[in-house]
Amino acid sequence: MNKLHPQKPTGQWHNRRVVFTVIVLTLLFVTPFIRLNGQPLLLFNVLERKFIIFGIFIGPQDYWLFGLTMLSFMVFVVLFTTVFGRLWCGWACPQTVFMEMVFRKIEYAIEGDTGKQKLLDKAPWNADKIMKKGLKYSIFLIVSFLIANLLLSYVLGVDALAKIIREPIADHVPLFTGIVAFTGIFYFNFAWLREKACTVVCPYGRLQSVLLDRNSIVVAYDHKRGEPRGKLHKDHARTEGDCINCFQCVTVCPTGIDIRNGNQMECVNCTACIDACDHIMDKIGFDKGLIRYTSENAIVKKTTKLITARVIGYSVVLLLLWSGLGFMIATRNDTQTTLFRAPGSQYIENKDGTISNLYTFKIFNKTNQTIRPTIHLATPGGKLLFAGSPDLTLEAAGMSEGTVFIIIPKSALNRRKTTLTLSVYQGTEKLEDFKTTFMAPEE
Repeated sequence: MNKLHPQKPTGQWHNRRVVFTVIVLTLLFVTPFIRLNGQPLLLFNVLERKFIIFGIFIGPQDYWLFGLTMLSFMVFVVLFTTVFGRLWCGWACPQTVFMEMVFRKIEYAIEGDTGKQKLLDKAPWNADKIMKKGLKYSIFLIVSFLIANLLLSYVLGVDALAKIIREPIADHVPLFTGIVAFTGIFYFNFAWLREKACTVVCPYGRLQSVLLDRNSIVVAYDHKRGEPRGKLHKDHARTEGDCINCFQCVTVCPTGIDIRNGNQMECVNCTACIDACDHIMDKIGFDKGLIRYTSENAIVKKTTKLITARVIGYSVVLLLLWSGLGFMIATRNDTQTTLFRAPGSQYIENKDGTISNLYTFKIFNKTNQTIRPTIHLATPGGKLLFAGSPDLTLEAAGMSEGTVFIIIPKSALNRRKTTLTLSVYQGTEKLEDFKTTFMAPEE
């Protein structure tokens, strides 16, 4: 594939994107250091299946909660795309933000604009070319290393990242290898793959035909106003449309498409073509907006309708998912305990007039904090006798297991099977209730 050399974008929309990019990059690099209730605001530890989303911890036992969160996110993406097209791609996607607003800015600063870049690529390898290319790719490598560390701070947290930095590499070989590997991946992406990550690799653009409709807001060329195209001739009455075929919208496009050919998978809605076209329109005295944010129906039928039956349907589904997710989070216990009768065991009649049943238990910590639980039996006169001296302390997202006898006076049992209620406490705070079945001799 030929390397693209898009012209350096300028204009009102580009300035807005610069401001927005500063905000996005600030949030990206600051968020890993923000803590809520002593834990990161966001953490996506896929290695240990631990996730923290805006302070809400989702551990290995909460797979259903994670699944519902991802489903809600997908429905939100579908709804957002249906209304606003690929606004995410052009403004907030990390690929676009880093590629267009960081790496290309470095490239423009070192190699110059389109013409100078093309000449430099064709020039022989002299001292000037070696210096410029070497400087550019060295900075690319440094920025890629920073992005790899940023990614790791979201996966493992800044504390784990700080340990890797402070302590000898030999103590963290797998993690350091990961940093090196991701540095290489990001360098390959931004130095060579570039716009092909959006046009070839990313599946989001290929879903446009499914997600978009005629009312979706996209960057579009007003063919009703612009066609037929024709060059501008001085002192000649113009019978063509407003498009003068200057190709400025093509030269600034970071994916190399012609927006005048209609909505295309490769268009990331970056607004570079809007600024380029508005500059030409202003220069020749035509109205701006030949290329603008609009919908197909707004161009063809002169109607704008954002709230459609499709949007309402997606909104209702998303509201139901968010409601269900909120209810599950609000009613979720900090622990999850399972208590089963030991396989093959029978009840035991003790000489002191009590009945014993043997159980195996597991207690899962569903939080990112250490818990020191105690188990209480609600039955009057009943007691728990743990095998050995088990340490029930639960580390963050940890688990404790063991065996326990439940002992109840025979006089308190009036049937063969009795349902017992047990509770898990931390201090005086009740964490959960759970039930089990107790077996006794039949009278």
